[in-house]
Formats: sequence, C-alpha cells, structure tokens
Amino acid sequence: MEFVVAPVETQSMLRRWRDGDATARDRLMEQLYPELERIAAARLRHEATSSLATSDLVNDAVLRLMATENLQIRDRAHLLALASRVMQHILVDHARAKMSGRRRHVKVELTTQAQRGPRIDLLALDAALIRLKVLDEALMDLVNMRYFGGMTIEDIAAVTGLSAPTVKRRWETARAWLADALAQPIPS
Repeated sequence: MEFVVAPVETQSMLRRWRDGDATARDRLMEQLYPELERIAAARLRHEATSSLATSDLVNDAVLRLMATENLQIRDRAHLLALASRVMQHILVDHARAKMSGRRRHVKVELTTQAQRGPRIDLLALDAALIRLKVLDEALMDLVNMRYFGGMTIEDIAAVTGLSAPTVKRRWETARAWLADALAQPIPS
C-alpha cells in the first residue's frame, strides 16, 4: 500500500526543511521517493546508453538536492520539477562522461517494461534543448517538466500559472519543434 502525503503535511515539511530541519527533509524525500522513482524510470526508458539504474538516478538527484544551499521550494510540484531537472543534468553528465571514455559500464536492468518507446540520444536532446532555450526558455522549461519530470499538464499549469489548455498547446509546439531539431541536428 502506497502512502500519500497530504498537501498540508508536504507544505509543513517543506517549510521545516527551509528552516534547517534535516528530519523533515529526510521524511519528505522518503515520502516522495515512489514518485521520484517513477520519474527516473521514465527518463531511463528514453535514454539510449545509460548504465544507471533507477535507484542510482533517484539517489544522486536526492543527494544533489539535499546538498543545495538555500533551496527555495514552493510546493510538491515544484520539488518534483526541480528533481526532474537535476535528473536531466545527471543523465547528461553521465552521457558526457561515457563519451569521453572515462566510464565503461554495462546497463543491467532488473525489471522490464512491456511498453517501450524509442530511445533518444540524450546528448542530441540536450543540444536541441539548448537551442530551444535560446528561442523560448519557457518552452524549454515545459519540456524539462513534462519529459524529464513526467509531470502532468495539470501539475505544470499549477507550477507555471498557465491554464491547462495553454500548457497543452505549448507542449505540442515544443514536441514538434524538438522532433524537427532532432531530425535535423546542427553539425558540431
């Protein structure tokens, strides 16, 4: 049985964490761990060459979040979006390290997924996201929240203050732009 944290309790733990309460921080991370695992698993399904396990990605992200000074998290959705972005950076760093030959890992996957989408070259996606950021940083943020964070349209609307239909239209625009950018990358 999965325990769901009440929004009031989440806000209380976030406030206490900002005030320096490590116990509240640890409890919040423990409560959100299943959601963080879901986000990490979704990201790894789309990553072509990562040898990271889901738990490794979640643990690295949690450690980076906990080590960040003066972290100003507003609510659960904001924390999940931030964790998603941290996971993206970990995956990009990992892909770059593998490309430089410093790491030689073999991916071992203990669980399988019945439905698998096409794998995406994370370095090409990162390059496309950098280009998108130059054109429209809000679209790049939306992609990070939706693709890397696995956030719903409604969660993104709550974080950004936009309406759900607007977020949906902007998501479709971003997806189309990224599909084109990945199909026609700029040579380096």
